[in-house]
Amino acid sequence: MFLKLVKTASIEVNGQSYALRYYEQRTGRGARRYSCEVLLGGSDRIIIDDDTMPSLESRVERLAPATVYSRMLSAAS
Repeated sequence: MFLKLVKTASIEVNGQSYALRYYEQRTGRGARRYSCEVLLGGSDRIIIDDDTMPSLESRVERLAPATVYSRMLSAAS
């Protein structure tokens, strides 16, 4: 099972841009799964996955900013 890079993009959160890499993977049963690697900086990244690309893009739009803000809050304490 290999990951195939299908799209790159970026998202802006609080004035800072974060790189996004979207991948497609075939499961053992032949189904497609999609994942997005959100590069937050250095070796800090999160992976979000879903069954469809539109659903994944929607999740990334909601979860990436929430993750960035939560990390900002934890760094401030």
